[in-house]
Amino acid sequence: MTFEGLNVRDVMQIPSEELDAKLRQVAAAHRRSVTQETIHLLETAIIAEEKALLPAPSGPVVSKWANRKLLPEYEAMMKTGAFSGGTDSTIGLSEERDAR
Repeated sequence: MTFEGLNVRDVMQIPSEELDAKLRQVAAAHRRSVTQETIHLLETAIIAEEKALLPAPSGPVVSKWANRKLLPEYEAMMKTGAFSGGTDSTIGLSEERDAR
């Protein structure tokens, strides 16, 4: 008997002693306490249930950042190279730290 693929009705029909023994065996195999194993199993079941209830995405998910429009002023500055070159900020921070 395994816990994989069992639903709530299946678990409810297992005698509590047998279920307890199996839980202790699985917990020992995973090197967890019975409480930790119980929490892990509950979390796994809840996550699986939530995934099953989520609607399937209707189309491809596209990041809002992938399709953003640059402001015209910023785009013009980028084309002129306003943000390239110059001193790396980490160098300035290092120099400031060393000056202390």
